[in-house]
Amino acid sequence: MTPETLINDLQTRGMRLADPKAGAESRRGGAGPTDHKAVNFGDVTVMIPVHTAPAFDSPYMVEAPDAGGMSRVLKDGSPVASVSFPARPRFYDLSTADGIPYSHIATLHSRDVLATTVLQTCIRYESRKKTCKFCAIGQSLAAGRTIAHKTPEQLAEVAKAAVELDGVKHMVMTTGTPAGKDRGAMVLSQSAEGIRAAVDLPLQGQCEPPADPRWHQRMKDAGIDSLGMHLEVVTPELRSEIMPGKAQISLGEYFESFQAAVEVFGRGQVSTYILAGLGDTTEAILEISDRLIQIGVYPFVVPFVPVSGTPMESHPAPSSDFMASILRPLGQMVVQGGMRSEDIKAGCGRCGACSALSVYEKLKVPT
Repeated sequence: MTPETLINDLQTRGMRLADPKAGAESRRGGAGPTDHKAVNFGDVTVMIPVHTAPAFDSPYMVEAPDAGGMSRVLKDGSPVASVSFPARPRFYDLSTADGIPYSHIATLHSRDVLATTVLQTCIRYESRKKTCKFCAIGQSLAAGRTIAHKTPEQLAEVAKAAVELDGVKHMVMTTGTPAGKDRGAMVLSQSAEGIRAAVDLPLQGQCEPPADPRWHQRMKDAGIDSLGMHLEVVTPELRSEIMPGKAQISLGEYFESFQAAVEVFGRGQVSTYILAGLGDTTEAILEISDRLIQIGVYPFVVPFVPVSGTPMESHPAPSSDFMASILRPLGQMVVQGGMRSEDIKAGCGRCGACSALSVYEKLKVPT
């Protein structure tokens, strides 16, 4: 089994853990890669579902680490790979002066990425008629594992500690969408200014397209190096069905904002998340990815993970073959378009742990 095939299969089918406490803590609920655990395949780190329904029935079992920290991955009882787990970050042991654990302010993703959801509330999530049906942003807040609003001072304090104690290389700041027309750009700018005043750390901001395109320059000036504006679903009818609130911002508006953002941040420094497996066809995803690449936007395609407690918790994960049908040609498309994940200054595309796309980028095209 090739590395990209194994990663695809693990990311769609999940894995069971003989020792759930091995390595860094897994995450439940919340925004971003949730119900996952980070796993090292040599120098490649990927996020694998461990708390989802498919994972509970997965043919993959990861044994407890040996004395050297290595674990065997078994498929139906037969060894297929050896892996290790990133260590629990040291900054998790710290708290702010007013007693808030650093892990409630930002968390470690992959092996060297700091991530935070600046606003853990969202105007979409708070309405049953507008919520994105796959989203779990409110779960970690309801469970008391995070706080609703991380201040610039708190983020700066945690970011500085994560760099000094755990060698964090870049940081992702996402946010629930507030009521204002800036759609999160303002709070991201304020957060970036606070972090940059404390530590030199490449930053990605993630928000919906701001109504005023001048926010792109404001975010750049505040210290944000790359920007993510996430489509998630690309077929208009599916967008309205799965993301009724977010779909009110049309694909045309997204592309206008993408174009404006590329002019500010540069080619390859603007990206979008696309969740494969929610109903978009391979052709639809590759077609819109081609449009994105032409204007300089990196299409980060990841397998949909059904998260417990969401309206789509029973929706099936995509097959590994379906993911390969997208990621194999897409890997060559982004390379031919002059973009690689490793060239992104900060963020999900650079991290790459939630998808095998960066592995496909490195494959040689058959001659």
